[in-house]
Amino acid sequence: MAETFASAEEFLGQAEHDGPACLVLDVQMPGLDGLGLQQALAGRHVQIVFLTGQCGVPQCAHAMKAGAVDFLTKPVDDEDLLAAVSHALIRSVEVRRAAGERIAARALLDALTPREFEVMRFVIAGSLNKQIADALGAAEKTIKIHRGRVMEKMGVFSVAELVRVAQTAGVTPMPAAT
Repeated sequence: MAETFASAEEFLGQAEHDGPACLVLDVQMPGLDGLGLQQALAGRHVQIVFLTGQCGVPQCAHAMKAGAVDFLTKPVDDEDLLAAVSHALIRSVEVRRAAGERIAARALLDALTPREFEVMRFVIAGSLNKQIADALGAAEKTIKIHRGRVMEKMGVFSVAELVRVAQTAGVTPMPAAT
């Protein structure tokens, strides 16, 4: 489905689309310009293709560094525009999927106690139970219990799976215990 908007402000006044999205923008627009709208959309999942007749290298470089999928100049070949929009929609799906996985992984982390989270950070760093116990001043048996609870709550069966989920959630490993 395609929609058109009279201005950047009109677009920003709408509820965010809940599926894959590609925004085709001109750099020169009345009111908020295309680069300003791109900046206002930072952090959202909408992907942007710029299409403009007024193109300077600095503007193009700025747009691309800020995450634009493509920067096309008018007149544009229909095939090039459709390819850019298709690429943007594919990227939008990937970004939304990754964000969903990150949210799901973080939700699993919320079930961990602070101590279990701490133990998990040591485990994903490759530390052994004995090393973790020494670093935390706990009994090795206690660490085994925490480790088992971490695995259960995170819904994983191996350390490799735990590392993957932790990475997805953005958790950094604890510096290795010695």
